Amino acid sequence: MGSNPTSPTIPIFDFLGMKKRAHVFYSGRVQGIGFRFTAVDIARDGGITGWVKNLPDGRVEVVAEAEKGSLEDFLDKVNKYFSRYIQDAETDWQEATGEFRDFTVRF
Repeated sequence: MGSNPTSPTIPIFDFLGMKKRAHVFYSGRVQGIGFRFTAVDIARDGGITGWVKNLPDGRVEVVAEAEKGSLEDFLDKVNKYFSRYIQDAETDWQEATGEFRDFTVRF
């Protein structure tokens, strides 16, 4: 197989729905409002795997894996559902590890 100089340099896996990981830190009034359990419901409805947990500093941390479009949909639903409470969301996109079987609350 030769090189095609007109082909894009984006890996073909991105076009095939390769799974991604979103590592998100939510800040604002995000604890004590049902954030974790609602995130679990949204994630399970969307086929997302990973976890969510409260942090001692008042933030909520989410690690979620799925195809990028599904992750974007999940994050959009979480952001819309909790828009009154989320002040900021820091998202780091990574390659998925495939280590999760479902979406859970971590303590």
